[in-house]
Amino acid sequence: MSLARRHLLAFAGALSLPASARAAADCAAAPGLPYLPPCTPWPQGIEGQRKADMGDGRYLNPVLSGDRPDPTVLKDGDDYYLTHSSFEAVPGLLIWRSRDLVNWQPIGPALHEAVGSVWAPDLCKHQGRYFLYLPVKASPNDILVSWAERIEGPWSTPQPLGLPRHIDPTHVVDDNGERWLFLSGGDRVRLSADGLRVAGPIEHVYDPWRYPDDWDVESFSPEGPKMLRHGGWWHMLLAVGGTAGPPTGHMVIAARSRSLAGPWEQAPHNPLMRTRSTRERWWSRGHGSLVQGPAGDWWMLYHGYENSFHTLGRQMLLVPARFGSDGWFHVDADDGAPLPKPRGGQALPHGQPLSDAFDGATLKPHWQFLSGSGQRGRVRVADGQLHLLATGAKGPGDSPPLGFIQGDPAFELTLDLAIDDGVQAGLVMFYSPRLYAGMGVNASSLQLHRYGQDIRTVPKPAGIGTRMQLRLRCVRHVLTLFSRADASQPWAKFPVQMDVSGYHHNTAGGFASLRPAVYAAGRGEARFSNLRYRALD
Repeated sequence: MSLARRHLLAFAGALSLPASARAAADCAAAPGLPYLPPCTPWPQGIEGQRKADMGDGRYLNPVLSGDRPDPTVLKDGDDYYLTHSSFEAVPGLLIWRSRDLVNWQPIGPALHEAVGSVWAPDLCKHQGRYFLYLPVKASPNDILVSWAERIEGPWSTPQPLGLPRHIDPTHVVDDNGERWLFLSGGDRVRLSADGLRVAGPIEHVYDPWRYPDDWDVESFSPEGPKMLRHGGWWHMLLAVGGTAGPPTGHMVIAARSRSLAGPWEQAPHNPLMRTRSTRERWWSRGHGSLVQGPAGDWWMLYHGYENSFHTLGRQMLLVPARFGSDGWFHVDADDGAPLPKPRGGQALPHGQPLSDAFDGATLKPHWQFLSGSGQRGRVRVADGQLHLLATGAKGPGDSPPLGFIQGDPAFELTLDLAIDDGVQAGLVMFYSPRLYAGMGVNASSLQLHRYGQDIRTVPKPAGIGTRMQLRLRCVRHVLTLFSRADASQPWAKFPVQMDVSGYHHNTAGGFASLRPAVYAAGRGEARFSNLRYRALD
């Protein structure tokens, strides 16, 4: 047997070990083999969810696991605030708070109504007021602006700026106090003094750096400009190479100028950040923002896909940056290994529970309708239950599901379900109305959802009527489904298991992630209760 074969068999066996033992086995693997899980296991947070803070002065990326793409970060005194793209999901633009750039706690969503697919927003503060500039893919496309006096809101109704051909705005104030939005493609536009209107024509001020023709990239796609004034220069970070596609495509480049109007000088060490090999921990790194840490040093927040886990979406990563003697920013840390935490910060409680007893009167902030618009009236929280009005006729494809982002490669979800006659409801892994997998139940049968189709019906296990318990387990893309009448009965395993590793953007477009969700189709109501989430090794 070859050495490589022996190592691969050892790796396969190690996957069944506890996390600590599996990490030790991974570390013994031969160099040069395909990607292996990290030698250092992730710390466990709420419900065993992954978190970054290792508790010994170090952290391990991602600092926000799960689908948190295009992060925009604001330093506001001792606090840091950020949000990220939310696409079609509503409520959207969940705002997070940190005091050390590693531990983040949710505040609440800034967007409560559907406005289209929300891409790469910019969060900023000017003269004591908070602003969100958010590009949307809609009819028509545009960039919208919303504002608030307090970061917690309320946020104003987003209003259009009339910029249908650009995405990824970034707000900046020049040396004369004038406000600008820098846009995709190296363009900019002047804003009114209140920041709520366009006050001039679009100007082209920068031609982005071009990568070599023999690199494997998705497309040129210059986007995501992030601006910083430092050392007598304006510094711009930009993403090029396309946000998905080949793992080596997306990257962060830099340029600088004495004036926002240019001319712009390309960084001689471009790109600052790029995935060079498919064996690296993080793929398609891009959309970087520079921010000062609590001690005044420099850090970069950006996103990347976890190797072999496009299904989790683009996760939020953090690395130290340095301002060199050459007058340029450099990023040269290994973001796949434990790194020293930023000095001087305060660790806030990180993350949020995904389990839900539905013990209040409103949905908790992690819940989102994952498709469709005008869905808020379908949901009510009362009596320890999530009441979801059924709509559509076919299942998750035409009855928009309610779900949440999770960031664990392996997890289990269990809930209680009651349905009215005429309702089909269930538990799925949902990517889009065209691509989902899971299980539904109606008065007479169980329904298998696979590849975004309703393709198999099986009889319900004995004793199951209109009340039941469902369990969904997803372990490194292997999806297993269970049902039973109540806790006194053994779980009945659904006769089909599925590999959902292909349910992601490179297969179906849409930039989203694969998320656990509940749905209700038909006429009547479904009631969900006692939802319990736990991450698995």
